Amino acid sequence: MIGILVSMLFVFSTHQVRVAMDFKNVVAFQVVTLCISLAVANSDFSYPAVFNFGDSNSDTGELAAGLGFLVTPPNGQSYFKPPSGRFSDGRLIVDFLMDAFKLPFLNAYLDSLGLPTFRHGCNFAASGSTILPATATSISLFSFGVQVSQFLRFKGRVLQLLQGKKFDQYVPSEDYFEKGLYMFDIGQNDLTGAFYSKTLDQVLASIPTILLEFESGIKKLYDLGARNFWIHNTGPLGCLATVIAKFGTNSSNLDELGCVSSQNQAAKAFNTQLQALCSKLKAQYPDANVTYVDIFTIKSNLIANHSKYGFEQPIMACCGYGGPPLNYDSRVFCGLTKILNGTTVTAKACNNSSVYVNWDGTHYTEAGNQYVASQILSGNYSNIHLAEKMPFLL
Repeated sequence: MIGILVSMLFVFSTHQVRVAMDFKNVVAFQVVTLCISLAVANSDFSYPAVFNFGDSNSDTGELAAGLGFLVTPPNGQSYFKPPSGRFSDGRLIVDFLMDAFKLPFLNAYLDSLGLPTFRHGCNFAASGSTILPATATSISLFSFGVQVSQFLRFKGRVLQLLQGKKFDQYVPSEDYFEKGLYMFDIGQNDLTGAFYSKTLDQVLASIPTILLEFESGIKKLYDLGARNFWIHNTGPLGCLATVIAKFGTNSSNLDELGCVSSQNQAAKAFNTQLQALCSKLKAQYPDANVTYVDIFTIKSNLIANHSKYGFEQPIMACCGYGGPPLNYDSRVFCGLTKILNGTTVTAKACNNSSVYVNWDGTHYTEAGNQYVASQILSGNYSNIHLAEKMPFLL
């Protein structure tokens, strides 16, 4: 009942504040925070730790730490102020979920500075990562298989440290590995990257191979003691400004929302097979909790009905160069300055990121991420296991 009430409150409130002119975006943003706070106040989360695997949608600094990738301002401007290794103006979906779990933000596995603590989990997600093994042209070396191997080393090292009793406050307790939540948000780069060299039919044909690799990683984690799995499907890839700029120059390739149809078709096919895999895993491991989260529907609804939720720009990037309709130029990424045709240009941030869904053409703004998190926490886009684990959703 609380979950339903929260969703109704969010929709009603954000619709009403749209008439409040200068205050509407602030109020809408606060309403989402209120919804999450109400959910948290009525919840009894039993996860002592979270172990996250993924790509840039949930990377809290892994690529920056692991490869020395420089994440420049204005990334982080809305919350962290200096860049935090996240590709957004502020917090990511995983950050809002950690808040809901009443746990601190996850530190990146490879980030050794600032006295990081891994007491309540660890984040192995790295921007640019794929499920399939990395190649010579991959942005990230930390594919899903590598992230699983990193977890194996992490767990082994933690168990060694626990014997000495000196680092208990910095590492998870041994039972946290079984009681903890294992979250996954990966696969987007396998699909989007494939379209640069493959046809739609070829991309569709590659999905079973991608998911076979994903299943292999899940099984390894299960054998290592993991029992609580929270698996996000992939979002509407065809609605990203970077994809539209590359593959949407011909209007016949776009759907009614202005998104690239082929990319979204591939995402839907991937999600259908991923959901089938989740059902298979639940049958194969009856002692495990496998939760499938429909991110595609949440994000598609946000884009289609953005104005109802207090947003003005569903697709155009806040931080970019080129102006409407996409404000995205692949030659100048967010925060960078380059010389184009003899002119020095800078990809700057918009004045008010809270009315934008998309931050830099690929990633969401903090406001967009917060909306998605609020819908995840409503329980309306997950299977029954999520409701069982979170009584307030009933």
